[in-house]
Amino acid sequence: MTAASQNLDSDLPEQPRVLLVDDDEVNLLLTAIALRERGFDITEATGGEEALRMMAEWSPDMIVLDAMMPELDGFDTCTRLRALPGFESTPVLMLTGLDDEASITRAYQVGATDFFVKSTQWSLLAGRLRYLLRSSRTRIELERSKARLARAQDLARMGSFEWHRGSGGFTLAAEALRVFGLGNHESLDFIGAMRMVPREERKLFLHLLRDVIAHNSVLVTDLSVTLLDGRQRVIHIEAEPEFNEHGNASGYTGVLQDVTDRRMAEDRIRQLANFDALTGLPNRRQLIWRTERAIEQARRMGHEVGLLLIDLDRFKVINDTLGHAAGDELLIEVGRRLRGCVRHSDQVIEGMLESVGGRSHRTLEAVGRLGGDEFVALLPEVIDERDAERVAQRVLEALREPIFIAGQECFVTASVGIAIYPRDGLTMADLLRNSDVAMYAVKSQGRNASALYSPQLAGRGRENLELESALHKAIERGELVLHYQPKIDVRGARMVGAEALMRWQRGNTLVPPGDFIPLAEETGLIVPLSEWALREAARQAKVWQLNFGFSDSIAVNLPNRLFERSDLVEHIHQCVSAYGVPHRAIQLEITETGLMKDLQNVIPSLHRLNEVGVEISIDDFGTGYSSLAYLTTLPISEVKIDRSFVRDLGITPQSSAVVTAIIALARSLGLRVVAEGVETLRQMEVLHRLGCSVMQGFLFSKPLPPDDLERWIAQTVLPRKAPWIAQANAEPGQPPQPGSARPSGVLR
Repeated sequence: MTAASQNLDSDLPEQPRVLLVDDDEVNLLLTAIALRERGFDITEATGGEEALRMMAEWSPDMIVLDAMMPELDGFDTCTRLRALPGFESTPVLMLTGLDDEASITRAYQVGATDFFVKSTQWSLLAGRLRYLLRSSRTRIELERSKARLARAQDLARMGSFEWHRGSGGFTLAAEALRVFGLGNHESLDFIGAMRMVPREERKLFLHLLRDVIAHNSVLVTDLSVTLLDGRQRVIHIEAEPEFNEHGNASGYTGVLQDVTDRRMAEDRIRQLANFDALTGLPNRRQLIWRTERAIEQARRMGHEVGLLLIDLDRFKVINDTLGHAAGDELLIEVGRRLRGCVRHSDQVIEGMLESVGGRSHRTLEAVGRLGGDEFVALLPEVIDERDAERVAQRVLEALREPIFIAGQECFVTASVGIAIYPRDGLTMADLLRNSDVAMYAVKSQGRNASALYSPQLAGRGRENLELESALHKAIERGELVLHYQPKIDVRGARMVGAEALMRWQRGNTLVPPGDFIPLAEETGLIVPLSEWALREAARQAKVWQLNFGFSDSIAVNLPNRLFERSDLVEHIHQCVSAYGVPHRAIQLEITETGLMKDLQNVIPSLHRLNEVGVEISIDDFGTGYSSLAYLTTLPISEVKIDRSFVRDLGITPQSSAVVTAIIALARSLGLRVVAEGVETLRQMEVLHRLGCSVMQGFLFSKPLPPDDLERWIAQTVLPRKAPWIAQANAEPGQPPQPGSARPSGVLR
């Protein structure tokens, strides 16, 4: 932890008290353990009602609520919590597996302080909790400061004064003397008071005073003063003219008020609203305001504006390797260096552009932090693109020197995209979008450089359109193929099913799914692609049935949007009927994240599919944070342990603990368990020992065309020649899992 971070946490409790509310006991246990290890005092509650009962007698520093809970969910719990006396301002973090905008908006509407999408990044969660606690402390301190100011005003931090024409002169009441730091028996005349005012401000005030007296108008102003003991104060002055019995102005009476605390609070609020809390640079809001003002001035005066988007290269590697505290320290140093590359101005005065001086807009120039590891340099007046390129080069040079963080020397580079007004856009949004295009062009060409935006760089969009058109034609031309990865029961060294994986045979190139499935999902082509995959899997099941007595199921991955279709059951029925295979020949896989995202819309289809004999498998299990309450009611038959947990088996005890928990959970619910991503004998041995015998992965076979898979069975499985078969036979026997997969025909 950096010194800056330690200072920020100095006002927090040594062990902040956190009430953790989650109906999922597994997730509740894992989250509680992780947060306790990071210095939090965790109290657990398994539901909203229990949490509300606990808070009737106890007040935590922070509340972490799971959004999706049966009976009283997180949203309703938060609503009732905010109605309890004393909990109006308690920080509430809403944990959710849903990342749609409506859920996020609802969390804020019911009074949540912030939301956090569930993940296993415990350090990020802990950092978010500490950030919210610090923000809460800052807000409380600001409220206390305002209260102290109000009490001070009530206790005579305000005093009266009089000024009379002629011999009466200037007199201060005793309370007004205390405003200037003087005792009741001391005196202060007008000249002595003016000596406390800085020279430049004194000239402006005297000019204002002469104008007020000349017109017998009201005087309202703030004045900075330096008291005799050296303290800097801000005095608010209000005065009205007095008139004699003849209606002639005879002088002024008014009040003085020490408003230093209020001014400091206002400055602090302004700072928080306009500047990044970590680096102190202008934030997104302030950058937008500055850029819009710069564009207005450029349009009026006929010059150009430069916008540089600066993105650090491989920042995630440093953040993940050295920790978030080190990452924060790096961002602070980068911000300091970038600040020196421009004529940086911290002024936030919305009326300054109307002030005297035709070039006042140059004070808008600054480097700001857009968010994460992205920075923006605003150049409110450039002669041409070469000016912006010179600044970009200064940025790259400034980052060449090593940065020492966490006791280690690090080198960081940046990719800089440049957009120029009006050539590359007429609005802030246009400039930011096009500088982003230029920045990603630098990333694709090797990083650590700068590039000017040009329409050619936007060609990626056209390439996507061409790819989309080709994908439409791929369906029509029959260019799509399915490869199959076997599911292996290592106890008997037999195949007990297969997973169908889509490929695109585009000419002589076999395009992997990662290159076209995201585009298909974005454009909606995933629907016809999935319908084709279901028909093809049913056809292949029939071929294998005839060739070698295949009687298991072929798993097809479906996006969650297909489960929302009312005709899904009918479509599957048509597919299997066309080839004369049973409904159980097709198994449907849906990712856990996709399942929990649209759970309410998916549940009806799951039940209808289950009724006709189509089994449902949850893919990537353990990454989406399913609630146990839902798992016990969903008609699923199989869970697949995500490869991220399998990868470190036999290396880290945490992975074994998670896999053990998943296997135990599946057994208790009567579900089959399949481990995916098995690549080494070590992983296979650990899984077998933990009680999971059904696996798939490169250790056994990569995804193969159907004919190659048949040859693999004939040449590897049946003669039992693979190393994994010998290793599996050497393992001691394990008791069969409940609902374990059926042996397949000749592959027994």
